[in-house]
Amino acid sequence: MEAGKQVVIRETTVREDFLIAKHFYEMWLDVGVPEDLIHSDWEDNTLTFIEQARQNLFYQGFVALVDGVIVGSASCQLFAGLYPNALKPEYRKYGYIWGVYVEKPYRRQGIARKLTRKTIEYLQEIGCTRAVLNASPEGKPVYEGLGFINSNAMHLDLTQM
Repeated sequence: MEAGKQVVIRETTVREDFLIAKHFYEMWLDVGVPEDLIHSDWEDNTLTFIEQARQNLFYQGFVALVDGVIVGSASCQLFAGLYPNALKPEYRKYGYIWGVYVEKPYRRQGIARKLTRKTIEYLQEIGCTRAVLNASPEGKPVYEGLGFINSNAMHLDLTQM
């Protein structure tokens, strides 16, 4: 990015949901998922997810603009959980950050960090007690620099057994 160019981060509008979906798709390709293993209806699937999350989970998307052009995006919402939540919200009201994406020519310029900070601010505004995300290897340094720590989440590749 040229010196003097300003990055503006703002909330998305419903009309921009398709950009979030496009960036989410590009993110999967960037982390090495073969295109033939992504559902052909990825866009409709993502748009439906966003619509439902907006209605039920306080979803909010953000975009990064340089000279009025969108070059990145990020999404966040309440974490719906993987199991029943038996804990009071003052102890455990998690927010989930997903789909942090910056177009290749604009990477390594602090844009992902700015987008992530904005999602953190939003999750704090809606009363979340913790922010959770899954990081790509390239994204880990960004998130660690913002104070995220590795958790005790573990995984086992069942296709290799």
